Amino acid sequence: MAVIKVTQENFENEVLKSDKPVLVDFNADWCGPCKMLAPTMDAIADERDDIKVVSINIDDEDELAEKYEVFSIPCVVVFKNGEEVNRSVGLRPRADIEGLLR
Repeated sequence: MAVIKVTQENFENEVLKSDKPVLVDFNADWCGPCKMLAPTMDAIADERDDIKVVSINIDDEDELAEKYEVFSIPCVVVFKNGEEVNRSVGLRPRADIEGLLR
């Protein structure tokens, strides 16, 4: 499954009400490390059907970034059953990103 673009309008359905764990990538178009992380997020989304991978552009969705206290990007947050359970800030290897899901 491809990475899903999430906005304020669909955040509740795609993330908070998801029946699967959700890997949320908070990013921005101008962010170099975010661009470097994108292929990793795409690969995880394509290879795993037990989770959902979503992308949130903080410039477009600043209310979500503020609500979830995203002050540095890339910021990857894991939600399970509508609650944040793990978080990583900065560019990390794939193994570290997938490790957040444990």
